[in-house]
Amino acid sequence: MQRNKKGQLKDVIKQEYIRCASDPIYFLKKYCVIQHPIRGKVPFHLYDFQEKTIEDFVQHRFNIILKARQLGISTITAGYSLWMMTFHQDKNILVIATKQDTAKNLVTKVRVMHANLPSWLKQKCVEDNKLSLRYKNGSQIKAVASGEDSGRSEALSLLVLDEAAFIDKIEPIWAAASQTLSTGGQCIALSTPNGVGNWFHRTWMDSEDGLNDFNFIKLFWDLHPERDQDWRAEQDKLLGPSLAAQECDCDFITSGQSVVDGIILEEYRANQIREPIEKRGIDSNIWIWEPPNYTKDYIVCADVSRGDSTDYSAFHVLEIENLEQVAEYKGRLSTRDYGNLLVNISTEYNNALLVVENNNIGWAAIQQIIDRNYENLFYMSKDLQIVDTQKHINNKINRAEKQLVPGFTITQKTRPLIISKLEEFFREKSVVVRSNRLIDELFVFIYNGNRAEAMTGYNDDLVMSYAMGLWIRETALRLRAEGIELQKKTMSSITSNQGVYTPTNNQNDSWTFKIGKQDESLEWLI
Repeated sequence: MQRNKKGQLKDVIKQEYIRCASDPIYFLKKYCVIQHPIRGKVPFHLYDFQEKTIEDFVQHRFNIILKARQLGISTITAGYSLWMMTFHQDKNILVIATKQDTAKNLVTKVRVMHANLPSWLKQKCVEDNKLSLRYKNGSQIKAVASGEDSGRSEALSLLVLDEAAFIDKIEPIWAAASQTLSTGGQCIALSTPNGVGNWFHRTWMDSEDGLNDFNFIKLFWDLHPERDQDWRAEQDKLLGPSLAAQECDCDFITSGQSVVDGIILEEYRANQIREPIEKRGIDSNIWIWEPPNYTKDYIVCADVSRGDSTDYSAFHVLEIENLEQVAEYKGRLSTRDYGNLLVNISTEYNNALLVVENNNIGWAAIQQIIDRNYENLFYMSKDLQIVDTQKHINNKINRAEKQLVPGFTITQKTRPLIISKLEEFFREKSVVVRSNRLIDELFVFIYNGNRAEAMTGYNDDLVMSYAMGLWIRETALRLRAEGIELQKKTMSSITSNQGVYTPTNNQNDSWTFKIGKQDESLEWLI
């Protein structure tokens, strides 16, 4: 009789094991325990939307989840990971998040569920620490913080990108990790939104349009049966309307801390973006929307690449009066070639005022411009105050001052000024933007603490050169109203310490300066 009971028990266990192995939802609901923040350890009772999400995990290799806060999606992802490890050999699961603690939390959820399984379901552990859990059957889960090498490991069975919209340098991570999934591995990318234009947003949009292999899953706040409109109204009070829209309504546009409001940028994209009428250059990166109009004045504002693989040189050509973008460049050229390009494009657009950032390698491009004798190069005060030409005229360009330098210097002092001007122009919708490349950069140009910069892994070369141009344009118009032109001849008090303009050896004539290879008198300024 006793033997029969043992035999029956073994049969029941066998049947249960087979059922659990074939049905992750059944396994989680019947045998898994989760840690509730208030009630402690409780059975894992899945809501309908959570069950549907697990079914998607089973049916699709790649899943991207746009979710509201606190819907338990990280928990069901942990449960699915535990199921894979328990009932399959040699499953390799990697969890990547922007912070190690965030990734570790998901592994902790797996550990809690594992610890509370019945003995006949529990796999034997050969490694158990805060960041990893490895079974004797060869299956394991590991948590790492984001980094360019995070996805470069052995072949993965499952890659979990937790809060993917916030992961630094996620594009190279995905590029590396996707190769490790080529043998049939799965990916679950889950996140609340964090602005637009980043990898998560683009991947989500492409998945909705059927342009990639990701199955998209959208989980709003109201899917949770314990939430109603009163709860949603309370979130507006607790978080503020913008953050609540991000955290509850999965709103990309209102999410993130972009410098320029996302709604405004979407309006620009819908109403002003145009295909160039011409693309020039070997790499076709010079985009032209309007040819030169010889009745108009232009400004060329340029950023010079540092020379590394992640940085670009960029410039815009803006029509000064109406602030219409008529041309743009983003690419990689040597400083010599880039300097020549700037001279050529500035000359073409009616000898436009040429503004070049002079930080670091920018000096090399500026020297090339000066060697080409381009006359309408912008100068600013060495003390980092914006150019006050009248001051130097009143002082009859006193060589002892040595205050003017070619180009524009972006510093801790000038950077917030030009970015504030950028935001103001867009907020007042007083610029005409044609470039989709610029709009894309603006979407990922965010406040990181008190500093405005591109999200990690993205570029802001077009944004910074454009912001610099808007600032200088306003300055140029103000000075022009005072009868002052921001041109080389007006600002030729540069001295020998800059290696650009030097006084002649004629000690008797303090108003004669060597400009390029020629002597020129500046007595006309008196």
